[in-house]
Amino acid sequence: MSRIGKMPIAVPAGVTVDIAENNKVTVKGPKGTLERVLPSILTVKVEDGEIKVERPDDEKESKALHGLTRSLINNMVVGVTEGYKKVLEINGVGYRASKAGKKLTLNLGFSHPVEMEDPEGIETKVVDNKIEVEGIDKEKVGQYAAVIRDKKRPEPYKGKGIKYIDEVIRRKVGKTGKK
Repeated sequence: MSRIGKMPIAVPAGVTVDIAENNKVTVKGPKGTLERVLPSILTVKVEDGEIKVERPDDEKESKALHGLTRSLINNMVVGVTEGYKKVLEINGVGYRASKAGKKLTLNLGFSHPVEMEDPEGIETKVVDNKIEVEGIDKEKVGQYAAVIRDKKRPEPYKGKGIKYIDEVIRRKVGKTGKK
């Protein structure tokens, strides 16, 4: 039995969970609404304030989907109650970010500024040299943070670029001159 899959998900107060046909799960909470169609092999039930995911057999596919489905539903419940946040840090001389409306502008040492539009349901804030990406969908928050980081990845010699706040950059020793 999947250790993650068999754990029930507690539904906090103020959150409603609806399960429609074909395992379409809708979670409504104080921060918003999330919908997702989950694999129809598994059975998703709401019983006395808990969500339970059950699999019909011990086939390889249903075992693989058991823990995944439970994690996806749990991420939806956490998203509509608390939300998700990723923080990116900009390092480098002259590297900076600014925000105007829904447009994020990054100056990263290129000949032009890099402009990005916030996707639906995602909000970015610029505080000092940090970019905060917030939203209720864990997948979208992580993806948008990765896209921002990809504009200028941190390099190992000077550590310049955009990195996650908790990321550790393995530094390399540069060239040495001849004697």
